[in-house]
Amino acid sequence: MICTSMYSIIDGLFISNFAGKTAFAAVNLILPVAMGVGAIGFMIGSGGSAIVAKTLGEGKEEKANEYFSILIFTALIGATILSIFGFIFIRQICIALGARGQLLEYASTYGRIMFVSQPMFMMQTIFYNFFITAEKPSYSLRMSLISGVINIVFDYLFIGVMHYGVAGAAVATAMGEYVGGLVPLIYFARKNNSSRLRLVKPVWRKDILLKTCLNGSSEFMTNASSSVVNMLYNTQLMRLAGADGVAAYGVIMYANFIFAAIYLGYSMGSAPITSYNYGAGNHSELKNMLKKSLSLIAVTGVCLTLISEFFAHPLINIFVGYDADLFAMTLHGFRLYAFVFLINGFNIWASSFFTALNNGVVSGMIAFLRTLLFQIGCIMLLPILLGLNGIWMGVVVAEMLTLIVTIYFLRSRKKVYHY
Repeated sequence: MICTSMYSIIDGLFISNFAGKTAFAAVNLILPVAMGVGAIGFMIGSGGSAIVAKTLGEGKEEKANEYFSILIFTALIGATILSIFGFIFIRQICIALGARGQLLEYASTYGRIMFVSQPMFMMQTIFYNFFITAEKPSYSLRMSLISGVINIVFDYLFIGVMHYGVAGAAVATAMGEYVGGLVPLIYFARKNNSSRLRLVKPVWRKDILLKTCLNGSSEFMTNASSSVVNMLYNTQLMRLAGADGVAAYGVIMYANFIFAAIYLGYSMGSAPITSYNYGAGNHSELKNMLKKSLSLIAVTGVCLTLISEFFAHPLINIFVGYDADLFAMTLHGFRLYAFVFLINGFNIWASSFFTALNNGVVSGMIAFLRTLLFQIGCIMLLPILLGLNGIWMGVVVAEMLTLIVTIYFLRSRKKVYHY
């Protein structure tokens, strides 16, 4: 997950320093659209892997392969259709987001190339989960590292050396995503692969697709809502601080990508283990997983917050050190925003935990409140009271409200799942 987040961060780093803040703002304007499409991949990966892992835990390997195959083929077809639609209408999408002039040209260019690689980006997010379910977690890490290195090398070549700007950044990212999505697809298609899963002739199972969507609804809600919320943030920032506000928010989001990816990566990595133990009836292991996870998240939250506060200056300087006013705005906003890392890990993990227990309703409720309802309320109301500071503090307040709900669900469902 951290390597995946590095794609957009590296793009932003090169674009901001080599193409300027207008191009940087354009990329941040269109990225929420890509994340919205990618949300489907997270839904299928998390929801589907929970079902497949539970089926493996029950000793039904043939059924597990059938479920795995129909999910992969359905996702690939759906992603291709969405990509064609996005490629054709990208300019209209950018205009609807408020892009005009040079900002529109940059955003359209980046978005058009981005949609070409969306099917492989979706495959990449799905296979992260299924590599773990297939008992090959190291393969997931290897593919992430290889894809990340490809992105870094070609970002430097296309933007830093050849000065291709946003187009070069988009192509470099697309290349990394194609490697990250296509190679695992080929691996699982091989009959003699060394994992517990392989692609077989798909058998249409509407019930499995529906259960996957329901079970992964929290992950879909988390990512799709994040896209909508980011668009609202951009709208509010344009009103309160102009294009510099959008650029500042972009830098803060890059740091958030990395830190949230740590929590999300752990949640995704532990989910198949939770599902397996739940399916096998290992209640003691579930209790052990819960205690260790909560302790680990608490310690990580403190560490990430301290890192954010102490290293905010050099981190932000890397992105926008060339503009003093933009730097000052970003630094102030980031130091307020950083307190969110104390809280959001618990909410991210709890949502994934209930998904792994095949309780899509509870996980979806946590995700809906956290990423949509509470955040939209804070984005719309807090700026009225606190001005620009209300934007930076909005997520912190939303996560605090969600934590109350998370604690309630963990306590109220304890006897049901015996954790």
